Amino acid sequence: MKGGALACAVLFLLTGACCGQQVPEALPTSSAVYQQTYDRLLKQIDAIRIFDNHGHPGFADDPNVDAMVSPPGASAAFRLRDGNPELIAASKALFGYPYDDNSPEHLQWLVKKKAGLKQQERGYQYFDTILDQLNIERAVANRVELGPYLSPKRFLWVFFVDSLLFPFKNQTFISRNGDLAVYVPLQEKKLRRELAQEGLQELPPTFDDYLKFAARLLEDNKQHDGVGIKFEIAYFRSLHFDDPPKQTAEAVYAKYRNGGAPSDAEYKDFQDYLFRYLISEAGRLHLPVQIHTAVGIGDYYSVSNGTALQLENVLRDPRYRDTTFVLLHGGYPFQEQAIWLTARRNVYLDSSLMGIYLYPADLKNVLRHWLLLFPDKVMFGSDAFPFSDAVGAEESYWMAVRSARVALAAALTEMILNHEVTEQQAMVFARGYLHDNAAKLYGK
Repeated sequence: MKGGALACAVLFLLTGACCGQQVPEALPTSSAVYQQTYDRLLKQIDAIRIFDNHGHPGFADDPNVDAMVSPPGASAAFRLRDGNPELIAASKALFGYPYDDNSPEHLQWLVKKKAGLKQQERGYQYFDTILDQLNIERAVANRVELGPYLSPKRFLWVFFVDSLLFPFKNQTFISRNGDLAVYVPLQEKKLRRELAQEGLQELPPTFDDYLKFAARLLEDNKQHDGVGIKFEIAYFRSLHFDDPPKQTAEAVYAKYRNGGAPSDAEYKDFQDYLFRYLISEAGRLHLPVQIHTAVGIGDYYSVSNGTALQLENVLRDPRYRDTTFVLLHGGYPFQEQAIWLTARRNVYLDSSLMGIYLYPADLKNVLRHWLLLFPDKVMFGSDAFPFSDAVGAEESYWMAVRSARVALAAALTEMILNHEVTEQQAMVFARGYLHDNAAKLYGK
């Protein structure tokens, strides 16, 4: 660039004027032009069929909805508490709820209404109808197993693998705090179930045999329509995984396979190696790796240990260039840092959880930041979950979808009026975020 042109560019950036051009000022959200643009975009965005990257669809009494349960007395964010009027709006929209409050007696109407629909709409019809009402084409179901009432044509199964990291006596974990005392026994139970699935009554005799068992489990679950693997390991420990040699993990397995509890350092070495083995196998099998990277429930969840940035040494490792990583929940509340991890070609973020924790005004700012950086690497996710018989996955689907569509329309309206993107580009961003990026990732 010649000196005169460079000076003009610098003057443009500093003063907003160069060579007769003016930087346009953003229009206030109260302006008629803003409202017209927003209304036009929202109408188009509402018509986009959604591909939901992450959720836990199911009924409240289904033990396979998640590999863990909420610890007793866990705090809920304001938006998920019973007093949120949005939940009433969701029940009205989906089920014709006739009341304007959520008193216990009125919620019984909702419980009975859902029970009646479950009886009428047998098989896949109940949840297929919910997806149709919300204009969701496909939804990824992160569950222990897909279950008999979720259609494999509409729901894609991503299965948990954390249990493979807990094969030994786990007193050290269980005694650490009340949350782990709830979580760890569930992993032990799940591992016993997985051993039986592969025809084993006990842990394999050698570490190599254990690795073969783990690989075979992934292969078998893929054969049963699994499309990805999921780690919730941030609930148990830091997401930073060192790179110990195989011999170190092998020595831990040989020492504790028949009993005894490893020290913290020994268990960490074993888990660090096995985590890296599993993500490598996922790459071989073309199974995307979903990882919880955000805030979590319970009194003892470590936000700093669970941030996506803890994974950077793994995500940047060239050995895993064939593994696709999906950082669930966008690393919230560190989503502005996490987006830079998607500069790596095989790393993606989704906005699951944020759409039910954050109101659209805040989610708009997240989407604006993400889409103006790496629009092809971010995806919608609901994190739908059955919180109770009355407030279930159905209502959380509704809230997440509505939040995302409204926030997306607001973010794109600002971009257009700021002359950052054209309206045509904005709709490409919208289709990518709501549908196309996830559909491409899963090959659907």
